[in-house]
Amino acid sequence: MAIPLDELEWRYSTPGGPGGQHANTSQTAAVVRLDVSESPSLPSWARDRLLRRLGTTVEAGASERRSQSQNRELALERLSARIADALTPDRPRRPTRPTLASKRRRLEAKRQRGERKQERRRPRFEE
Repeated sequence: MAIPLDELEWRYSTPGGPGGQHANTSQTAAVVRLDVSESPSLPSWARDRLLRRLGTTVEAGASERRSQSQNRELALERLSARIADALTPDRPRRPTRPTLASKRRRLEAKRQRGERKQERRRPRFEE
């Protein structure tokens, strides 16, 4: 499944952090955004799953590289990775039973907790 580039919305800004004159004057940080609810290229099953898992818009950004084009590529890779991750189906859960040892450990811990609480009580004097 491919999403055309004209459906993506780009934003550029100056990167934060140190970098001197280059970082202060050039807009190299790139953020790419996809509006999932308005994308005509997504099949209905993919749109529904993305809306459920990621919301109406998906964003990814990059500001590590010095050039805007490299940051654009990084942002596109991150966006495609987020979309691919959201579209992978969940592994089916196999119900399991607790082991005999885990049942014994649980009951032993409950017994010890009960004894500890019992020791905290005020002693009863019976006549």
